[in-house]
Amino acid sequence: MASSMSWEEAREKLSEFREDRTRNSEEVVDIWRDVLADFRYKLGDEQWIIYEQVCIAACDCHQHHLAGECIDKLKTQFPSSCRVHRLEGLLLESKDNYEGAMSIYHEMLKDDPTNSLVRKRVVSVLKEQNKIPEAIKELNDYLKQFMSDTDSWMELCDLYLMEQDYSKAAFCIEELILSNPRNHLFHQKYAEVKYTQGGQDNMECACKYFAQAIKLNPTNMRALFGLFLAASTIASSQKTNAKSKKDAIKYAAWAAQQISLKYKELPMSGSGSSQIDAVSGMLDTLQITQGT
Repeated sequence: MASSMSWEEAREKLSEFREDRTRNSEEVVDIWRDVLADFRYKLGDEQWIIYEQVCIAACDCHQHHLAGECIDKLKTQFPSSCRVHRLEGLLLESKDNYEGAMSIYHEMLKDDPTNSLVRKRVVSVLKEQNKIPEAIKELNDYLKQFMSDTDSWMELCDLYLMEQDYSKAAFCIEELILSNPRNHLFHQKYAEVKYTQGGQDNMECACKYFAQAIKLNPTNMRALFGLFLAASTIASSQKTNAKSKKDAIKYAAWAAQQISLKYKELPMSGSGSSQIDAVSGMLDTLQITQGT
C-alpha cells in the first residue's frame, strides 16, 4: 500500500518507474496522493519531473483535476516549455477533446516541425478517432525524417494490418528485420503477415520466417504454433509437390513435438493437461495426413 511508504521510499519508487520506462499509472497516482503530495517541499528540483510523471499518470487514469493541478504548477515554473504544452494536449486527449489537442499540436509543429513526440501524438489522435488512412499518411511522413524509429515502423505495420493492406505491412516488418536481424519477434511478425496473406508462396515464406524466429529464440511458442500451422497447410495443399509435402510434414511434426515437450515442462494442472491432449491430437492429425 502506498500509504505505508515513507516519502523517501515513495520518491525512490517513482524514480524506478522512470528508469524502467514503465507507466504504472494507478500506482503513481496513489503514491502521489497518499504520500508525496504532503512532502513536495522536500523534493527540490526533482519535483518538476515528478509533476510531469504524475500528470501523465493522471491523464491515463482520467484524473483530470489532478492532471490540471500538475500542469498549473509546471506552467508557473516553465511558462514557455514545449513539454508543458504537450501535457496540455495530452490532458485534452484524455477528455476526448481531440480538436483542442490537435490545435495545440499543430501550433507546436509550426514552431518546430521536427518535434518527434508531438508528431507521434498527432498520429495517436488520428488513430483514436479511427482516421486510419490519415494516421498512415502522417506516420509515413514522419518516417521519412526518422527512419530509425523502430516503434513507429511497428505502429505503421499495425495500421496497415487494420486496413488489411498486407503487402505494405510486410514491407514495414522488412525494414525492422534489416535494422535488427536478430530480433525473433520481427521474424515472427513477418511470418504471421505472410501466413495471413495466404497462398502457396506466402505460406512457404511464413514457414521460413517462423523457423528463423524459433532459431533465434527456441522458447517462442507463438512461432512454434505458427510453424506447425503453416507447414500443415502446405502439407494438405493439392498444389504441393511430393517432396515439399514430405518436408512440410516433417517440419510440422517437429514443431508439434516441441510444443508438446514445452507444455510437459510446465507445472501440471487441469488446463495444462488439456493443452497436452490438444497437442497430441495435432500429432495424430498429422499422422493421418501423412498416411493419405
